[in-house]
Amino acid sequence: MRYQKPLIAGAVTAAVLVTIAAAAPAPEHHRPRPGGDPARLVDRTPGLIRPVSLTVDGGLGDRRARQEVRLAQLLYTFWHTGDTGYLKAAVSPEYKDNTLPAGRPQGRIGKEVASKNFRTAVPDLSCELSDLLITGDKITARLVFRGHFTGTFNGVRGKGQKIEFNAIDIQHVGKDKISEDWHIEDNTALLAQMGITG
Repeated sequence: MRYQKPLIAGAVTAAVLVTIAAAAPAPEHHRPRPGGDPARLVDRTPGLIRPVSLTVDGGLGDRRARQEVRLAQLLYTFWHTGDTGYLKAAVSPEYKDNTLPAGRPQGRIGKEVASKNFRTAVPDLSCELSDLLITGDKITARLVFRGHFTGTFNGVRGKGQKIEFNAIDIQHVGKDKISEDWHIEDNTALLAQMGITG
């Protein structure tokens, strides 16, 4: 029986703390957004690509959700156009690629190199932002890349083959820009379409 008193006192203290925590207002960027179509969060600036499908965490504040949607639009407009201005607007100078392919430089410059090299092979490359999921400080995207292999890739000259392959990205957003990512591309489909197998 001598242990009951501390347990009861502990339970009362915990209940008081929970009540205080529940009464404290959440920071603006964590406040739930009012209901409505998440498409209203999309930046409609001409030239920015828009997600085909958008899902947003209901517990994420409106300002933060809008910021993350816009960062995704900027990043994938870079992949769609090759314009590095979009990349610089979306990605932090300290950005880290956590799934860096062999031979590619780390950081933002690595994205620039990858885009330039791939556009040498597929000059008409486009990027569709098929699915965009905004959850907390993470952006998850399903992308569809399309174009024609009319350039050169690893010494192989294209013959105009149609290219269409998927990629999945997970981006971690810091205070105001993307700070790191993880990505995977369907390189098997891509190389088969290019006629570069084995």
